[in-house]
Order: sequence, then C-alpha cells, then structure tokens
Amino acid sequence: MKVKSFLLGVTTGIVSGAAVILFSTPQSGTELRKNLIANTKNIKSKLHEVQGELNNVKQSITTLKAEAQNNMPSIINELKDNLASFKTEIEPETALLKQEIENLQNSISEIEKNIPSNKNNAQ
Repeated sequence: MKVKSFLLGVTTGIVSGAAVILFSTPQSGTELRKNLIANTKNIKSKLHEVQGELNNVKQSITTLKAEAQNNMPSIINELKDNLASFKTEIEPETALLKQEIENLQNSISEIEKNIPSNKNNAQ
C-alpha cells in the first residue's frame, strides 16, 4: 500500500510539474502538442525506471531476508560453540586465580593477627 502511494505521489508530481511548465510557456497549439507528447513519453520512461528500481529493491530485500534466515542459525550455533570452548579453555586459569585469591586472603588474615601483637609489644 505504501508503494502505491509513493508511486502515485511521484506520478502526480511529475505530471503536475510538466503541465505547469508546458502551460506557462507561450507556444502555438502544434508546439504544445509536440511538447506534450514528448513529455508524456519522458514521464512514462521515468515511471518505468522507478518501477524497475522498486522491483530491484524488493528483490534485494527478499534476498537479504532469505540469507539472514539461512545463515542466522549457523552463526548462533557457532557463537555458542565458541563460548563453550572459551569457558573450557579458561576454566583451569579460573581455578588457579581462585586459589591465589584464597592464599592472599589467608596471608592477609595472618598479617592482621600479627599486627595487634606487635603493637602490644611496642607499648
């Protein structure tokens, strides 16, 4: 429905513009008819060009939609596989980091225990 409205608007604009130009210039009846025929052919040619371009756009959209529908599942599956592989690869590093954090926390706890006893000894 939008395409029809667009084409109707384009056609109306072209015809209106051509009519204004034709009728605003001083010409004899014969010249006016010749110009009117020439402009009518020109308008029809331009309208066919617009229709051709519109069909090309429709075809491109249809092709893009089909490609997206065909390729999206494989892309999603590939992303899932890559994520699972990444998780598997970093799992040993994650465990090592957790162990190091635990060791640091234990060291901090021991240091905190020793600090108050050092203050008492210094006083």
